[in-house]
Formats: sequence, structure tokens, C-alpha cells
Amino acid sequence: MSEFEPTPLWTPSPDRVAGAEMTRFMGQVIDRYGVSLSGYQDLYQWSVRDMASFWTEIWDFGGVIADARGDRVLVDADKMPGARFFPDARLNFAENLLRRRDDAPAIVFWAEDKVRRAMSFRGLYDMVSRTAQALRALGVKPGDRVAGLLPNMPEAVVAMLATTAIGAVWSSASPDFGVQGVLDRFGQIEPTVLFVSDGYYYNGKTLAIADKVREITAALPTLKATVGVSLVDRMGDLAGLATPLAEFIAPYTAGTIAFERLPFDHPLYIMFSSGTTGVPKCIVHRAGGVLLQHIKEHALHSDVRADDRVFYFTTLGWMMWNWLVSALARGATLLLYDGSPFAPSGNILFDYADAEGMTLFGTSAKFIDALNKGGYRPADTHRLSALRTMTSTGSPLAPESFDYVYDAIKRDLHLASISGGTDLVSCFVLGNPVTPVYRGELQTRGLGMAVDVFDEDANPVRGVKGELVCTKPFPPMPLGFWNDPDGSRYHDAYYARFPNVWCHGDFVELTPRDGMIIYGRSDATLNPGGVRIGTAEIYRQVEQLDEVVESLVIGQDWDHDVRVVLFVKLRDGVELTDDLVKTIKAKIRTGASPRHVPAKVVPVTDIPRTKSGKIVELAVREVVHGRPVKNIEALANPDALDLFRDRTELSE
Repeated sequence: MSEFEPTPLWTPSPDRVAGAEMTRFMGQVIDRYGVSLSGYQDLYQWSVRDMASFWTEIWDFGGVIADARGDRVLVDADKMPGARFFPDARLNFAENLLRRRDDAPAIVFWAEDKVRRAMSFRGLYDMVSRTAQALRALGVKPGDRVAGLLPNMPEAVVAMLATTAIGAVWSSASPDFGVQGVLDRFGQIEPTVLFVSDGYYYNGKTLAIADKVREITAALPTLKATVGVSLVDRMGDLAGLATPLAEFIAPYTAGTIAFERLPFDHPLYIMFSSGTTGVPKCIVHRAGGVLLQHIKEHALHSDVRADDRVFYFTTLGWMMWNWLVSALARGATLLLYDGSPFAPSGNILFDYADAEGMTLFGTSAKFIDALNKGGYRPADTHRLSALRTMTSTGSPLAPESFDYVYDAIKRDLHLASISGGTDLVSCFVLGNPVTPVYRGELQTRGLGMAVDVFDEDANPVRGVKGELVCTKPFPPMPLGFWNDPDGSRYHDAYYARFPNVWCHGDFVELTPRDGMIIYGRSDATLNPGGVRIGTAEIYRQVEQLDEVVESLVIGQDWDHDVRVVLFVKLRDGVELTDDLVKTIKAKIRTGASPRHVPAKVVPVTDIPRTKSGKIVELAVREVVHGRPVKNIEALANPDALDLFRDRTELSE
């Protein structure tokens, strides 16, 4: 089988196509606009040609709750940045997620195998009502920042919704962040209130964080209150540091929430870049843009509807948490999980899927690869009868991982490799439940997103590698960066490369089927002999080898050029012999090209990664060249960088 096999791995059944929300939406467009749409590509082209009509239809299809929408849909459409959607609309993000108030489960929560809790839609609404009242009583007002240092648990959803219900701005981090990592983020945005937990579970261990909370709160002078949430039964540790949530909301009775309906562009979230090359950038996102985009991605691209049960393996330090929570706007149940995805066994997430009727299983490419390498076969051990969709993001999903999912997880499954970023809290490239899935390809460009591929001279290209760009404005474009008064840092991050065009920083290719292949980040692209090579092209080959657990590749400056250096983490008991090096190089040569073959293959015992699990090629490149890494607090395992420092293999 070739790298990118033109025969589909999965094709939706006629019944599935007929019943899909994408099909219903297409029919609505045809009826209202009288356009001829023979399939998804026609719908996509219409969505980027008539963007005002498209986003109006998303508003109506999603039943957006608002005071008014206004007649103006898109103004200053020729300005990136500067374009504005629905400038006369007034709405509240939380109100649109809290439309259900019945006794069906809104949230189910597992903390490994130690905790199982559920919360109804009515219970969620009431808890948000009381928490919002408590925040208002503290004097929290629209535009103030509220932060959470919390596990992925129901109270995190409550805190976010209460914050945004009153028009304050939510920001979050995971409790496994170090003190400096938290302060590098929250210290910039000066929160008024901080929600914290008493600890978290990971890999069967109980990890208390009171000492961390003490240092963090002491360094945040703007705090009016710190509110504590119990998970690991260590609230006593937070005595004197945080007010227990139950005590915080005790004076208030649940009632109808007074949602603050604010402009479409009112700030909703402040999210953070990975921060591996400096203090994280604080990216400010607009409420209306995030709401519309998430409705579109959930309803149309993921086929989520009321009573579905939606899961994403994520923490509050990754944008996929924000994406997950928005499924409430579809009336879906959130399946939250906190802890290790392999504790107490590698099957726990599939146990969860069976026990709770999971319909969408969201995870990372790395998790799927780890399942494959670990020999897990959920198809043989679990029913997975409700599961319709599996999404993967965080890094490119290798072609072999596509094979694995259909062989070892479920045959009749919509596998959607998706890609976007914290920059837009959403995706540029997505799944499509009404078209086939092809090996190694992301299915489609997102509706309403004028995604293209440019060469170095800003010419659109097909079938060759180039830069992922977006040539027209889109609702979830950030408002800007925090503390960037003239907008120069924001402009330089996305619009400087190609004027009036968003340049995302991914090295990609559009296929003949209008799918996309992602070869890695542009800033990590290798240039041996002046030829651009995406790092994912090498990973796809070497990580097929049983001996290799994972790998990391960089370009090392050498002899007035760049040479490719491959670091490999090997299975326990495996040594990097000359024969194994030859095997690795041969695999890369035949599977990719001679230009991809590394000049050096170097063994390491660990690969450094961010808190959200992404490997950090740029940080390793800095270490190899003897340059400082500016912000190791962004890493989950910063000590791993020492494994790459002063390697004798790289001095010859």
C-alpha cells in the first residue's frame, strides 16, 4: 500500500449521509438561496464565495440566542486583521451553552478509575447560577479576568460558564504546570479570581498542589478571591489559601441567570501559545466568533447533535478543552476524563466509551500511535457500539495510524484527522461525515474558511508542498494579543509573511481530492541543500519500526549547510546498533527520499514535549546549537532537554 492510497478506507453509508447534519444544512442552503449544490465541494465553494450568507446560515442553523443579530454581517472584509462579523449583534456565550435545563446528564466525569460523577443539565445551570452570583458579589464585572488552575472536571466547566455568563474573561491552565509556567501565563493577564483544585490523580498517584497554590497566589496581587475545588480529598491543605466552592456559593440560591449580552467581539477567552521560545503570547478570543465556529465544527463537521456523548482527551492547558465544552450548545453530554490515558490499564478510555455510550472519541495522534505500539486492539475487547466518530489532532496522523484505527478499533467509523490551533481555538482542516476517508489525508478544508496553500511567492499551488494560509477573514480570528496596544505583535505573528493573508505556519499540501497532508510546522521545516522537508515525512517512516517508540528530528547547522539529525527513543532492551541505524536509514530512503535520510541517528531515553503533548523540535534545535531555551516552564518534562546537550555524536 502506498503512503497515500487513493482507495478510501471508509465511505459513509447512504443512510448515514442522508441523516447527517451536513446534509440537512446543505438542503437548507439550497432552499433559501436557490443555489445548485451537487456535493460538499460545491457547498465549500459557496461558503467561501458568499461568506456573509454562509455565516448567517450557521447562526440560524445553530439557533444562536441573542438580543439582536443586526443587518450587517461582515464589514471591512478586505482587512486582515480588521474585518468584523456581526458588528451590531449582542449575545452571551454561556447562555448559548446553557439552553437545556432538564434532568438528562450534561456532564459525566471520570478521574482514572478513582472517581465517577455526573451532573444534569438542570444541575449545571443551577450551579452556574450560584457561582455567577458569587462572582458578581465580589465585584467581578465584564472584561475582568477569571482564571482556573483545575483538572478536567465538572467544576471547571461551571467556573468557565459562570465567568462568561457575567461577561468576564476566562483563562485556564492544568494543575500539572509548574509555578513559573502558571505565572508566565496568569501573571500577564492579572486575574481577579482564581479557581484551584486540591490536587489531581495521575497514573494511580494522588498529587496535592497546595504548596504550588501558595506560591502562585502570593505572586498575583490582583486576586480578590481564590476558590478551592475538591477532587482528591485534600481540601484541608488549602485552608487559609482558598475558600471552598461550597462556602463561596452558599449564600446564593439558584435562579434564572442574568446573562450579560455583549457585543459579538466581546472578549471570551485568553489562551496562551506554547511558550517554548519565550514567555507565552496571550491570545484574546471573541465570544461570537468562537461560538459560531464551534457550532459549525460540532454540528456539520463532527455530526454532533442533542444527546450525543462527546469526549476529548485533554487538559485545561489545551484548546481542545474549550472546543469540547462548546458541545453543550448542541445539547450534547460532555464526557470529561482527567488523569493518565493508560491508568490503570491501557484500555480505560475504551472502558469509558463502552460504559458511557461515547459517540465521539477525541484524542491525539500520539495516543493512537502509542496504542498501536502497545499492541492494543479495542475492537477485540470492547463493543464500542455507540461510537460513530474518532477525531485526532495535536500532530499529523500517520498513514499507518489510519490503518490501525480501522483494523484495531472499529471498521465502521468516521476517522477525522483535524488541524487548527490555539490561535483560532478551532480548525482550518476538518473531517467530513458525508465523504470518504483516505489514508494519510485530512478530509477537507473547513466550511467558511478560505484555506489555501501558497508557495514562497504567494502563488496558490496544488499537489506540491507550501504554506497553509487563509485568504479571507473568519469569525474566530483573535481580537489580538494581550498587552499589544498597537497590534504589531499580533500582525507580525500571522499577517507579515503575506500581506492581508493569515499565514498559519504549517507546511502542507492539497491533494487531488481537496484533502490535505500536513508535513509539520514551517518553522521546524528542514532545509538540507536548500530543499524544504517536513519533519512529519520522516516521523511517518521511522515510527513504523517496532524498535522505535518515538522520534524527534531537527536540522543542525553544519559545514555551511544544514544536516538532518534524528533522535530516537527505543523500546526497552533495544540498542542502537549499526544494523538498526542502517535499517532506519533504509526505511526513510525508500519510504520518503534520499534527501530525507538523516546524517546522524542518535539515541535518547526521552523526548521533550509541551504540557499538551507536542514534541518541541525548536527547543531541541536551540539546545543542540548551544543556545538558551527561553521558557522551559512550558515543557512537561524539561529535564529531557539535557539529553540533547553537548552530544559528542553531533560534533563530528
